[in-house]
Amino acid sequence: MAELLQKVRVIDPVSEIDELSDVLIADGYIREVASHISNINSDTQIRDCQGLVLGPGLVDLYSHSGEPGFEERETLLSFLQAAAAGGFTRVSILPDTSPVIDNPALVAQLQKRREGQEGQGDKGTRGQGGNFSPLSSRLPLLHIWGAITVDIAGKQMTELADLASAGIVGFTDGKPLENLALVQRVLEYLQPLGKPVAFWPSDRQLTANGVMREGTDALRFGLPPIPASAETTAIAAMLELVAAIGTPVHIMRVSTARGVELIASAKAAGLPITASTTWMHLLLDTKAVKSYHTSLHLDPPLGNPSDMAALRAGIRAGVIDAIAIDHTPYSYEEKVQAFAEAPAGAIGLELALPVLWQYLVETEEFTALELWRALSSNPAECLRQKVSAIVPHQPAELTLFDPQQTWKVERKSLHTLSQNTPWLGQQLKGHVVQTWC
Repeated sequence: MAELLQKVRVIDPVSEIDELSDVLIADGYIREVASHISNINSDTQIRDCQGLVLGPGLVDLYSHSGEPGFEERETLLSFLQAAAAGGFTRVSILPDTSPVIDNPALVAQLQKRREGQEGQGDKGTRGQGGNFSPLSSRLPLLHIWGAITVDIAGKQMTELADLASAGIVGFTDGKPLENLALVQRVLEYLQPLGKPVAFWPSDRQLTANGVMREGTDALRFGLPPIPASAETTAIAAMLELVAAIGTPVHIMRVSTARGVELIASAKAAGLPITASTTWMHLLLDTKAVKSYHTSLHLDPPLGNPSDMAALRAGIRAGVIDAIAIDHTPYSYEEKVQAFAEAPAGAIGLELALPVLWQYLVETEEFTALELWRALSSNPAECLRQKVSAIVPHQPAELTLFDPQQTWKVERKSLHTLSQNTPWLGQQLKGHVVQTWC
């Protein structure tokens, strides 16, 4: 069936467009984009989209799936449904499952599970009052990161060439790799394979038992501190290796102002790097930890106010290329502990776009194009992919978003199986209406 979206606000970072248009979609493709479309078939569904936003489907660089091994936190199906509900049409899972994704057989098994769940994306999304509205009849495209080291032990490399041939999106452990000699060999071996490689620079000796960014708030709240140097010294070492070897690298989870400075200098020098931060590091800083809400225990930790400001400026300037969700589900029992004892991480696939829009776009700190670019075309480029412009004859990989619709974050309004978020129980403004995958 064809659909005509009338007077929708088209935000297209590929074409640098932010304007009202009519958009005709049929058979999985964009058929026409114009200021007014009137020549349509009688069976075309006409939708009044005034006040709604249409953009390319969102792309998540890295998140955690509970399955296999931790299905009580998240199944692959609930993960993909949550992603679709949040506007994501492509998602990438980290290899720290159980077993670890370190061999081609497990990659094939996960992709087979994904294919077997096709058509189950039409669970819908709850609007106001708990009523379901159409979401998507298809699930997002699943990308799988292959582990760099066997069982993520950090000592022995996986069979990198075999994993590359298995169809992984790239290589990462999703955890710090502190053996720099091993990192050097990895960069040398990966150069001819043509796959992205992502590292999370963090010196675990400097991190020690810390749970919060070092500063006055950490002293005030009585929590063990983590110095910014735990990140920045590791970034500096990584940049030196990239400069020496030349293999392109993606730097994950940047969380400090000094980290942004180091990356800006490296890019200015022509190093082949990209970088990302997570959505929560753009929204909250150490002052939020006053509540001791365990969903604010993140790794890397929330930054000081100056860190958050630098990360926002870094996104706008293009120093930080992309916003990752780093969706990290945990069960209620795992998170109901003292702040320092609870595992680090929070969910985010269904919350990121509404909250980022509300706090960055509605406040006019970011333009809509800047935010959408950091959540769609830029993450795709970090994965050496492209997203299509919203123009005729292109596939309809799209997200329709209502920035004014309010909803309450609660168990019945979430598709993810976990609830570890500081926004639980709160009213949010902004809701994904539909995705085309």
